[in-house]
Amino acid sequence: MTTHQVDLYLLARRARNSLSSLFFLMGIVSMAWVPRIPEIKRSFDLSDGFFGIVLICSGVGAALGAQVSGGLVHRYGSKNVTRIAQVFMPLGLVVVALAHLPALLMAGLFLLGFAYASIDVSVNSQAVVVEKLLGRRLMVSFHGAWSIGAFSITVFGGAISNLLTPRENLLLVAIVALAIYIPSTERLLGPNRDEHLGVAGDEPHSIPVFGKAVVPIWFMALGALGALIGEGSASDWGGILLEDHLGVSKGVSASAFASFALAMIISRFVGDHLFRKFGMYQVVTTLALASSIIWISSILISWQIAESNRTFALILVNLGFFVAGFGIGPMFPAFMLAAGTTPGIPASVGIGRVAFLAIAGYFIGPTITGLISEATTLPLAMIYPVAMLALGALMARQLLRLGLADAKISS
Repeated sequence: MTTHQVDLYLLARRARNSLSSLFFLMGIVSMAWVPRIPEIKRSFDLSDGFFGIVLICSGVGAALGAQVSGGLVHRYGSKNVTRIAQVFMPLGLVVVALAHLPALLMAGLFLLGFAYASIDVSVNSQAVVVEKLLGRRLMVSFHGAWSIGAFSITVFGGAISNLLTPRENLLLVAIVALAIYIPSTERLLGPNRDEHLGVAGDEPHSIPVFGKAVVPIWFMALGALGALIGEGSASDWGGILLEDHLGVSKGVSASAFASFALAMIISRFVGDHLFRKFGMYQVVTTLALASSIIWISSILISWQIAESNRTFALILVNLGFFVAGFGIGPMFPAFMLAAGTTPGIPASVGIGRVAFLAIAGYFIGPTITGLISEATTLPLAMIYPVAMLALGALMARQLLRLGLADAKISS
């Protein structure tokens, strides 16, 4: 290797460590309010339906952030976009913490969603390049770091629910996260090395919404959408399901998403091995379909027996959330990796388009769940995210059929 290649390799290794930190922080900041959702919802005296409308603000922000950030990364580099978004994401959490009116809560969630989607597109874009420079598949493990962050903050939020108010909890997380975000971002590959700075005149800054060339992108977006609707509903409604419909106490209600997040950690850190042994398509499809059946079965059975045997209902529903997390874990990184390696489309632009639909679904999906819950009941409304998870599993077949990802690719 030449001196230049050695230097670039060392910079890529440093960026790999920073990406792990950034994904970890994304999981913490985006999920910080999850264990406190039941308290926040009660403090505003919101119904399930109105709370679902509040959640849609995150989806609108995420959709705009994902749509804008792909082109910005291509123009200015992933590091520069992360520098800006890293400030606004904790700021969104601060607004949520200080909100005393539903309108302010909605504004904070909008800002949080916008900044989250922007960081997500930029770090996933850089991750594609770091994989290439190091010659290793790392995408699933990066998303595993996100899951560790989400799990850690969920357990932390549940543990201190009787010690700190939601406001104190969220302000503490925002301050600590910003202090760690800044040095982590500065160790990323710069715009002249991350292969996303659009200096070539023939490289598009955007791609059309429809057309033959973008059909594969739509299939990947639908697959990622199914995964994230399930994930979003698990995070936003898991605690409410346990408290309001199974009669579980505050603090313990965080166990549903904690089980979900723990399973995601496990599946994402064994994902590389599973993909190598069984293939991407087989793993994603089998796990997602099996977990969707077990997840909804556990919810509906627990709902029916909660009054007579609350302990068993709690164990059963946590088992369902655990299985769901294990099945969903490998899906999003698999679709994002494929989007970043689609021939003829710059990685940041392809990832941005997939993220536009998928991340919006992460936030909007729980809103639809809430509206269905208002008309029926929350346990029945959870059939919707489970059905979307099954749809995402079916989309994995398109990766294989269209030649976008080899069946044995490790990601």
